[in-house]
This record gives sequence, structure tokens and C-alpha cells, in this order.
Amino acid sequence: MMHLTIEQIVLSVVSGGIVGFALGLIGGGGSILAVPLLLYVVGIKDAHLVIGTTAFAVAINAFINLFPHWRAGHVKWLAAVAFAVPGVVGTLVGSYLGKMMDGKALLFLFAIVMIVIAVLMIKPTRNQDQSPQRMTLRFRKVSPVGLGTGILSGFFGIGGGFLIVPGLMFATGMAMTDAIGTSLFSVGVFGLSTSVSYAASGLVDWFIVLLYIVGGVLGGFLGTKVSTVLGKSRRTLQYLFAGVIILVAIYMMVQNALAYGWIK
Repeated sequence: MMHLTIEQIVLSVVSGGIVGFALGLIGGGGSILAVPLLLYVVGIKDAHLVIGTTAFAVAINAFINLFPHWRAGHVKWLAAVAFAVPGVVGTLVGSYLGKMMDGKALLFLFAIVMIVIAVLMIKPTRNQDQSPQRMTLRFRKVSPVGLGTGILSGFFGIGGGFLIVPGLMFATGMAMTDAIGTSLFSVGVFGLSTSVSYAASGLVDWFIVLLYIVGGVLGGFLGTKVSTVLGKSRRTLQYLFAGVIILVAIYMMVQNALAYGWIK
């Protein structure tokens, strides 16, 4: 465990609060800021330690948010488990590969993934709930999609919800509302297995995890309240948040390109 200054402790709670607030406000994609906040705001320089630590914090946040969706009947457990089991295998493979890669290169690729997520957030989508289909669990579709998503999740230490939701809809035909609720189980399991892999290599700071969770719970509560008040403005907030993600991703790419000497 690293020795943190009082300032870093406060910034860790604030950073967790920002992540929780974003998740509560706009939903999927909010946790993508967990890594750059820990890197550039809190000041933790080890990329692998940052990814391992944030993976666990994201997992806990996903499990916390899973319960209200479960109570509302929007978690399809058979599909959730069928997706998560091959996904866990994928996260172990992905996290092993991620730990082997140079930290700066990994962060450069992470920034590219951030831009992809931002674009997917603002891409117009049909409201799948307007014409619900009959859900059919097809293991030949669910398993490979779960495996592939798990590999990406483990490699970058992200929840992968932006891939899990469309993956579940594609493989099972479930409505978007159910896919969002069901995806949280995989997000939690993927984050947990990724963090276990990193923890085995001593790359998780449990004190920072605790600080992030405390901030995330408080921020998530506030973000959910604000989202309810703003109502129809939520889509506009998604555009603004996607813009922030792109700017942060560009900053990360420039910083790591400078470190490699690709630009001067």
C-alpha cells in the first residue's frame, strides 16, 4: 500500500465522487474516468497499479447498482451467468496480457478506447423497448461475445458495460432496459476477477479502493438525484460528458506520446 498525503486522500474521495456522480447522472461509460482521475488528479504514476485498483472499485460500484435493477425485475440471471462465465476466463487472459505490456503503451491504447466509448455514447440508438422481442438465450452467441468482452475488460481494467449491453441484446434479443440491468452483473464480476489478477501481482492499493468507493457511493446518490430532476436534459449531458472523455483521452495520448518521444 502506498503512503498517501492528506491531499491525495481527499482527492481520491473526490475522484471517486466524480466517477459515482457521472454513473448516476448518465449511466454507462461513467467509470471510464476512474483511471485518468487516479493518474492525473490523485497523482498515482504506476499505470498497472491504477488499473488494478480502479477495477475493484468499479466492480463494487456495479454490484451496488445491481440491486435496484434486480428489485425492478430487470436482471435476467440465466443470461447474466451465461455471459459472465466465459467473460471471467477472458478477463484473466486480458489482465495477464495487460500486466505484460509497458504502462505507457497501455495508457495510450486506453485513451483510444476512451474515444471509442465517447463516440458510442453519443451515437443515436433506436429505443429497443418500443418493440420488445422474445428473449432467446443462444449460448453459441452469448459465450464468444462474453469471452471477447472479458478480454477487453481485463486488458484495460474497465467494466465493459458499453460492450456488454449491446452484446446481450444481440445474443438474446432482450430489451435495452433488461440488458442494462443484466450487464451490471458482468461488469461487477469482470472488475472483480481483473482486480484479483492484479492483486496477485501486488498491483491493487486497497486503501485507495476504499476511498474511491466512499466517494463513489456519495457521488452516485447525488448523480441519481440530479438525473431525476433534469429528466429530458440527460441526453444533452451525455454529449457534454462524451466531450469531456474525448478531451481527457487526447490529453492522455499526448502525455504518453511525449514520454515515448513520439512528439516533441
